[in-house]
Amino acid sequence: MRDLTDRVEMTSADADAVDVEFAISGDSRAFERLYRRHVPRINSLARWLLGDDDVEDVVQDVFVRAWQKLGTFRGESAWGTWLHRLATNVILRRRAKRRTRADRFSGSLADLARSSATTSSPGLRVDLEAAVDGLPERARQVFVLHDMEGFKHQEIADALGISIGTSRSQLHHARMALRKHLEG
Repeated sequence: MRDLTDRVEMTSADADAVDVEFAISGDSRAFERLYRRHVPRINSLARWLLGDDDVEDVVQDVFVRAWQKLGTFRGESAWGTWLHRLATNVILRRRAKRRTRADRFSGSLADLARSSATTSSPGLRVDLEAAVDGLPERARQVFVLHDMEGFKHQEIADALGISIGTSRSQLHHARMALRKHLEG
């Protein structure tokens, strides 16, 4: 009886492995199951790195890209890890495009958009979100990827095109700025 229970209880990673195989062969229902299991985490990552703007669009782009690139998944890491890396790359490209577009507009318009997005209200989560939003861009990226998403400094360095030392330094600066903001 225990043998049957072991076979029925499938971990998320096991379910991913099975669904990836089916999805690679063209099974859209298997890909939908992958989507449903992983969309909350990708949505959270996008919200932290982009704010509330473009989140739905970029999450959709991540999964469209994942479907297109599914055949390149070699299984050297868990599918969730592969998807998270792909999502990080898509989100960072979106940020770069957004920054390029913002540079085309006057600084006052970009300042207005930034200030309206960081209105303060009671509660620690709001304070933390405001503090994270107020970090310089690179420090925010490193903080979110390391402390919130669990990336290692080598992975962050590779994803952002920076050195490991820069990743560590940015994380230190982000933590100090957050501490100062939350204590003050």
